[in-house]
Amino acid sequence: MPSLNEALKRNEEKILALWTERTLDTYESSSFFKKSQDIFANPVGMNIREGLTALFRLLVAGAGAEQFAQPLDQIIRIRAVQNFTPSQAVAPLLDVKSVVRQVFSADNECRALLPELIPFDAEVDRAALQAFDLYMECRERLHKARIRELKSGSYILTDSGCASALIRENLRELSPRAQTGGCAADKA
Repeated sequence: MPSLNEALKRNEEKILALWTERTLDTYESSSFFKKSQDIFANPVGMNIREGLTALFRLLVAGAGAEQFAQPLDQIIRIRAVQNFTPSQAVAPLLDVKSVVRQVFSADNECRALLPELIPFDAEVDRAALQAFDLYMECRERLHKARIRELKSGSYILTDSGCASALIRENLRELSPRAQTGGCAADKA
């Protein structure tokens, strides 16, 4: 019977294929992300694949949490700019635990190793917690950038057709009394 690390290494291709597929399934354009192998045409899919591969290899090697930073950043930075909640952004990282169990359960030789996955699971959990922190840092940076845009007025140039369109949109959101009455400056 192989050791846990040997079994993980031997089944790396199967585990990564299934883990990547499940992770890419969380995106609306998952079919494109799964098909295209071109980094320029599909940077999201390729970065997810590379990040998951690097993270898996670090988990198998028993690397320290500080070494998880680069692959986690590669994965989470992308997810932080999408419409994912924090739990949705980090959940695919935890999926590797069920993927490993699924692959091991299908292999008679590896099935006996299932009880030995507890330390591996703990490392995955540590990586997921680190990913959550990273996700929150990325979101905070995005919000700070958005606040700078609002303060500088540059959002008007990037988010709307023109200033008067923004004013009309804001007026529509006001109560009916404000829309009909308005202020004296609006009537002039």
